[in-house]
Amino acid sequence: MGTLHTPEMLQAMICGMPKAELHIHIEGSLEPELIFALAQRNRVSLDYPNVEALRAAYAFTNLQSFLDIYYAGASVLLKEQDFFDMAWAYFLRAKADNVARAELFFDPQTHTERGVPFADVIDGLRRACDQAQRELGIEAELILCFLRHLDEAAAFATLEEARPHLGKFIGVGLDSSEVGHPPEKFARVFADARKLGLRAVAHAGEEGPPEYIWSALDVLKVERIDHGVQSLKDPRLVERLVAERMPLTVCPLSNIKLCVFPKLAAHNLKTMLDRGIVATINSDDPAYFGGYINQNFAQTFAALPLDANDAIVLARNSFEASFASPEQKRAHGERLDAFKASFG
Repeated sequence: MGTLHTPEMLQAMICGMPKAELHIHIEGSLEPELIFALAQRNRVSLDYPNVEALRAAYAFTNLQSFLDIYYAGASVLLKEQDFFDMAWAYFLRAKADNVARAELFFDPQTHTERGVPFADVIDGLRRACDQAQRELGIEAELILCFLRHLDEAAAFATLEEARPHLGKFIGVGLDSSEVGHPPEKFARVFADARKLGLRAVAHAGEEGPPEYIWSALDVLKVERIDHGVQSLKDPRLVERLVAERMPLTVCPLSNIKLCVFPKLAAHNLKTMLDRGIVATINSDDPAYFGGYINQNFAQTFAALPLDANDAIVLARNSFEASFASPEQKRAHGERLDAFKASFG
């Protein structure tokens, strides 16, 4: 791909290429404008007088400071239509970013503990996923995440609530406050979820140590690690990730916003790729962290010595790491190959 001599051409390529997004918290795509619109519709009072004041509060120092305002924003989500509207707004942005497949995380406990019925949460999201497939051509699936700062009993209760809706989501994940909540806390819940035929992923090694990644792999038996940027601190773990082609869903702008790295130029994504780790780029909570998937690609490529070949590898990794069927993966690979060929 020697024709991409200019930064502008490289940027055009990374924005235009087909890609999958595998680490997106749908509640984290809730923009301040929609928060205020839903607050008005549902007669919810907010602690912020206007959109500008709310956006100005997005100055996070760590994961917990972000989560505090994240849960406050989610308070406006009360009805099935709210969840549809939130997800549909994301899909329109994803389409503009050439996302061909999206696997969305959702946090039912954030809503059910406020009295919102589980069915309203998942039905609104599922309806948006189905419409994204029909109208936008985006393959869209849902992954139910357990909040790790809550106890095992709460996770079991959520899994039980989800049973009547098993055909509407494809897997389970683990998110929220990482430090002090190791993956093994949820070993039995994940075992039950796997018995139900659900796929398994987990946040590990964002702020937590490499040991949490080992636990996610060996105890929860996950098929993907969300974040995983602390893995490079453990050479044995890196060897295992490479040997097993265990994907990491990396979220560069999130890592900067939450002070995991001081700046993008210090991010270890390039090192991951050079060592053969199956890394991907994702947006995490884009409304809060300053960028959807193409902005994550663009800013990361501007900050690190990444080239056109790295871009294709990242896109190919995203489809390989997805839970798409073999036929779907083959089709995505062929589309990516055609796109690559068009750039010479």
